[in-house]
Amino acid sequence: MFEESARFWTAATGTTLSPRRGDRDEFATLLPADGAGDASVKLQGVLSGNGAHIDLEFDDFEGALARAAGLGGTVVERDEAWAYVNSPSGYGLCVTAWHGARRTPRPFVAPDGTRSRLDQVCIDLAPSVHDTEAEFWSGLSGLRVVPSRRWEEFSWLEPHSGSPVSPPLEILFQRLDEERPTSGHLDVSSSDADASRRWHESLGAEFVREGANWLVMRDPGGGVYCLIRREPGG
Repeated sequence: MFEESARFWTAATGTTLSPRRGDRDEFATLLPADGAGDASVKLQGVLSGNGAHIDLEFDDFEGALARAAGLGGTVVERDEAWAYVNSPSGYGLCVTAWHGARRTPRPFVAPDGTRSRLDQVCIDLAPSVHDTEAEFWSGLSGLRVVPSRRWEEFSWLEPHSGSPVSPPLEILFQRLDEERPTSGHLDVSSSDADASRRWHESLGAEFVREGANWLVMRDPGGGVYCLIRREPGG
């Protein structure tokens, strides 16, 4: 499934795949074209399951780990510059030392002229854990949680000047209407989501259903993501 997902996401985002790395060659990075921005998305081959998780980078790595633990997170595994952490509800994330990426990748222009960009990770939260998780992510990142004025179930972390992190991908929270484990999925903004759907289907993705302002899709590796009806920035 790794190769199928890599072929899809490189084509869908206009990137190339880095050499694979890791003990099992399980990691690779989507590399933007020269001058198009810093790399901010990686692929990881896993033995079971699929989905999206977030890596947060900090100048003060040890301080970030201390905050994570103080906010109810659990450090599962770590070395001198990387740690795998569970949020209070058990959602896995990585906390790492700062690697210097600052430039948000430019939108990808599909053959039909449609502009799109993989620009958001949505954390899907059951009602019982929503507030605790939002407080955890806000406290860890130093970013303010801002409710959506249009969709009552959504809020996001709003970057601000002087923050410990300046994420190239936005972090969105979605309050679900059911109790289930916390998970994450990717969001791709598009100037024409219906055209992007056709392009993605030609690359092997499948349409799942239509939402209020988005299309739910499934990539060739089985990962669910959304095409958002929103002009991509940059």
